[in-house]
Amino acid sequence: MKIWVAHDTGLDPLRAQAPAEAVVEVMPSPEELPSDPAGVAFWVPPFLAKPEVTELTERMPDLRVVQLLSAGADAWVGRLPAEVTLCDARGVHDSSTAEWVVGVMLSYVRDLPLFARAQERGEWAYRRTDELAGKRVLIVGSGSIGRAVEARLAPFEVTVTRVARRPRAGVHGVDELPALLPDADVVVLLVPLTPQTRALADASFLSRLRDGALLVNAARGPVVDTAAVTAEALTGRIGFATDVTDPEPLPPDHALWRLPNVLITPHVAGSVPAVFRRGYALAAAQLRRFLANEPLDNVVTDGY
Repeated sequence: MKIWVAHDTGLDPLRAQAPAEAVVEVMPSPEELPSDPAGVAFWVPPFLAKPEVTELTERMPDLRVVQLLSAGADAWVGRLPAEVTLCDARGVHDSSTAEWVVGVMLSYVRDLPLFARAQERGEWAYRRTDELAGKRVLIVGSGSIGRAVEARLAPFEVTVTRVARRPRAGVHGVDELPALLPDADVVVLLVPLTPQTRALADASFLSRLRDGALLVNAARGPVVDTAAVTAEALTGRIGFATDVTDPEPLPPDHALWRLPNVLITPHVAGSVPAVFRRGYALAAAQLRRFLANEPLDNVVTDGY
């Protein structure tokens, strides 16, 4: 049996769980295969791999588990043989993504981008700013990252409203969004990309946001309708902070780059030094479960 990982970081954790006869190899990209893909039963593909990487599974007849290092599985859903179990990295990116979300909220309300631009000009641009305290935050996607965001917002004296695919105690259903959006000062998108969430933040969604509201996208680029959010941001009516775009990367001549009420980062919310340590700790635990014929964690069903 072969076990493929995408980084040297994964060798020791997975070797510690693998049987003596198993071979654990590094496969950093489809162009750099360490051996014949036949025989690979457990695969940890590259972080944020493009959909084209899934084509390699056609040459992997023994594959049984794909353990992702990303929380999102949209590049893989529907592209694997029926006998292959797909698992995401739920939990691995909670702290880093939550930090990014809170960071851009603070940056926006305290006008830090404006002051950074003034610093470049050597300008003492004194002005009063807004504050996060007292804001009403709507978290759309009440999973593990959503809970991590809420925990980090606790000291900031905000009011949090939770939204998920289906309603439950303390959590609204996504069909209640039209009524919830007008009351939110900040809307945070943390949903996976599925047919149901593609263009969730469309023109109708955005029109319901109050003047001065901030939309934060830490999900996937296509969750937001790029044309619609560009049109709204151009008016200056709302702010937009995003770590993901559609298309990605965003073309250098796109209008969003140059708007003072828009903050764009290049898909870095989960890119921190500990990401592979956490990811491969999860993968090692999953390999142990797989070898013991135990149920796997984080199995992706219906795109989630």
